[in-house]
Amino acid sequence: MDLGLTGKAALVLAASKGIGRACAATLAAEGAGVTIGSRNQQMLEQTAQEIERESGQRILAVPTDVNNEEDIKAIVTATMKAFGRIDILVTNAGGPPSGIFESLDDSQWQHAFEQIFLSIVRLIRLVSPVMQQTGGGRIINIVSTSVKQPIERLILSNALRLGVVGLAKTLSFELAPFNITVNNVCPGRILTDRIRQGHMVQEQIAQGISEDEALNSIAQDIPLQRLGKPEEVGALVAFLASEQAGYITGTTIQIDGGLVSAVF
Repeated sequence: MDLGLTGKAALVLAASKGIGRACAATLAAEGAGVTIGSRNQQMLEQTAQEIERESGQRILAVPTDVNNEEDIKAIVTATMKAFGRIDILVTNAGGPPSGIFESLDDSQWQHAFEQIFLSIVRLIRLVSPVMQQTGGGRIINIVSTSVKQPIERLILSNALRLGVVGLAKTLSFELAPFNITVNNVCPGRILTDRIRQGHMVQEQIAQGISEDEALNSIAQDIPLQRLGKPEEVGALVAFLASEQAGYITGTTIQIDGGLVSAVF
């Protein structure tokens, strides 16, 4: 299937590794030029070179801390300078730290708010006028299954990512007249560094269990009996960015192997 992404320009955040990298690589493989951002400049530039070799598309690496408003402005400006347009925006950020309510202070709440909510507001504020001028676009937010079913000890994510869903639903109405769709993707347990370093795995390792055994253990309550692959998330994102997905907006789609038991 031709997704109609040849010649499009995409901006993908937190893209030096994991889910963000997979999204960028899949979009590039489908013919889009891609700007990638993350805080680790060395890893970011290495990733850009790898994706460029794999896809033959131009990949622009711009070091970006999504908590920094000036960094967000800089990556949008650099993308416009390089490609002259932004057709696809994939908002993404590392997850906030785990913890229960009593363990988190105001500074941690503020940092999480800026990281996973305000960064998206700032990005869309800058990118949506560009999309309006070029006749449309796709905004895709990487959130979490915590917006469907709260995750134990992830209260920051549980609380703040729901705000992204409310934002996206409202924007889907406001931006529809400009042919801009807005959707959310909710990865479940995807095999990334965040899963490896998360409390579910680390607690078992501390008890003497190997990492492979711990990863296998946390897959047992997933109906498909395995962890997801970052590339599978990338494939969903690429479809939502496609011409074929032009009638999908305001949705929140989980990709979790059936883990979430909620009906809606």
